[in-house]
Amino acid sequence: MSAPRARTPTRKGTTTLRNEPHRHSDDTPLALPAPRRSAFSPAADAIGSELDLGLTGSHVVHALTPGFCDAASIYLLERWRREETAYVTPDPPQIEARRLAIRVGTDAPESWEGVLPVGEVIVFPRGTPYARALADGHTQLLDALDDHTTERLTASGPGDTRIDEILKAASFLVVPLRLRGQAIGFVACTRGPERGPFATAEMAAVESLAMRAAIALDNARRYERERRTALAIRNSLQPGAIHEYEGCLIAHGSQPAGEGTIIGGDWFDVLRRPDDRVSLIVGDAMGHGPESAVAMIQLRTAVRTLVGLDIPAVELVRRLDALASETPGASFATCIYAEWDPRQRTCTLVGAGHPPPLLRGPDGRTAPVTLVGAGLPLGLGTGAYEPTVLDVPDPSLLVLYSDGLVESRDADIDQEIARLAHSLDAAADDVVGELDPLPALCRRLLHAPSDTSGADDRTLLLAELTPAKG
Repeated sequence: MSAPRARTPTRKGTTTLRNEPHRHSDDTPLALPAPRRSAFSPAADAIGSELDLGLTGSHVVHALTPGFCDAASIYLLERWRREETAYVTPDPPQIEARRLAIRVGTDAPESWEGVLPVGEVIVFPRGTPYARALADGHTQLLDALDDHTTERLTASGPGDTRIDEILKAASFLVVPLRLRGQAIGFVACTRGPERGPFATAEMAAVESLAMRAAIALDNARRYERERRTALAIRNSLQPGAIHEYEGCLIAHGSQPAGEGTIIGGDWFDVLRRPDDRVSLIVGDAMGHGPESAVAMIQLRTAVRTLVGLDIPAVELVRRLDALASETPGASFATCIYAEWDPRQRTCTLVGAGHPPPLLRGPDGRTAPVTLVGAGLPLGLGTGAYEPTVLDVPDPSLLVLYSDGLVESRDADIDQEIARLAHSLDAAADDVVGELDPLPALCRRLLHAPSDTSGADDRTLLLAELTPAKG
């Protein structure tokens, strides 16, 4: 049950409604009450249906206006939106909040763009009902707009008759948005003199709506953060211009699985080593979505660190295995690591539960490389990895790829690997004479029809190896 509400008089005949949200002892919000259709429009049912901050805010103000109130707005604290630390004191001299959504009557937000624009950041001093609501977590009820709001609105639209109508508000409600005991923003509602003031039951309904909105906004913020990270990674995997190293030309590409999938666990990297050596790696953290993306980032970063230590290939993969065992989401990740030495004319390969690379020799035939030990996936802590050293006396093409190119529900993986090798030979003949044959070959292989289910990302790394002369 909720704590009893007590109305206490304030200056200028205003009143404050004191009410704490329903919470478990660990401060986790309880299951939210069903939306009150008698108080709000059907838009209330849409709150939380979209993982988008702007849309969630729009759903909130549409639920409130015009049926429940004449004007409604929702603001988010800038510190919370940016995921910065909380204020040093619970009652700071001022707060900065961004207007997430606004609705006056049935007007569209665009019609208020020059007066009360969405996205505007406003500084609210201590003593305003907004700051009080955030500081003590209690809903604020006033019988008129406070002085700060009146001055701000007057300055926003001098001579605007619409602003004049808002200034006539005879009942003003500010409801804090709280999440796990932390203030994240507030909802403001106004009613004109022709409508009755907000009643106790109506204020309770808005508080319930605010609880639902806070959770939905937090989910949207988390998703948007993960989406930005995933998009940045995905952009780094897009096919681009050919990369040239000593004795090595590189082309790469990645194709996400299915429409709307931002990123999975596929990753790759190409890194310079001393003495003109080049390290290449393709890996795959299990699954899709934020968890696999985070695991992929950590593994990719770890490889870069280990390559900088210039340790042997087997030792590098063993250390990566140990790190993966302590990294959430990284267990059972797979990878194939290659180190090309053009001076020694050797390519050292170490596999960790990953499909074997392909090698296309000067005779124009492509075949999978038989590894000394395929190795177990990363994160099992066995360290049981063996190097496979290939002699490459003549120019050859090394192909590293993720299992999205060869896994199929209807065929054996060895058959699919052989099919990929055949496709490579056919595509290599087709791109002869093109200006940039290696990137063209990469694109053809990524987008070639196959018997795979298409349920996994496709990542491809082509390395044209050219041994040093003499």
